[in-house]
Amino acid sequence: MNADKANTLVSNTLSRISPTSNKEDLRECDIIIEAIVENYEAKKGLMKELSKVAKKDAIVASNTSSLSITEIAEQYSDPSHIIGVHFFNPVQLMQLVEVIRTRHVAEHVFSTSLEFVKQVGKTPISCGDTPGFVVNRLLVPFLSQAVLLLERKDATKEDIDTAMKLGSGHPMGPIQLADYVGLDTTLSILEGWKQNYPNEPAFVVPNLLREKVAQGKLGRKTGEGFYVWKDDKIVA
Repeated sequence: MNADKANTLVSNTLSRISPTSNKEDLRECDIIIEAIVENYEAKKGLMKELSKVAKKDAIVASNTSSLSITEIAEQYSDPSHIIGVHFFNPVQLMQLVEVIRTRHVAEHVFSTSLEFVKQVGKTPISCGDTPGFVVNRLLVPFLSQAVLLLERKDATKEDIDTAMKLGSGHPMGPIQLADYVGLDTTLSILEGWKQNYPNEPAFVVPNLLREKVAQGKLGRKTGEGFYVWKDDKIVA
């Protein structure tokens, strides 16, 4: 695509976007997707506010990556209109969207949400309201186990990452990925799951992960985690 066509595409896209900080402007929206901070109380509070603003037949979706959609939905005036629609970062590049059912959701809300995801050019999968849904339910314990390997000195971080890249075909090793995601984010998810599901053996919080976060070494975003970073590249 040449520069003129790219600029035209950007201009046309921006012309269809109307930014606002006023929730009242959401009254006529058919679909509302919340993507605020990953915190139960904040999301529950927003759902109560949206109950007073959204029109009766609006679909309200949560983009949470780890919190219970059911618990969030129960703060809304009509939980049958709440669904999980989890886009992956970076959204403009990642094809997958998880569409999460709750026991409350109406069938037309679920089917409309699937169709919406297809219309915006993504590939939806459906999932029940299990912790972390599909991707993070598998991914976060995987990251935890990799950190435990490192904590026990079973292997170096470089060898762990090389093993999964060359042995399993992963584009990025788990230690590097934990740094990339953010060690604080990974810790927050694990601690939340451990608190809510104490008998689930997959939800283990490594002490080494806690130590890194306590030291402010959060990964790529702070310039150091398990690796030292410069911009998006590992330098040590």
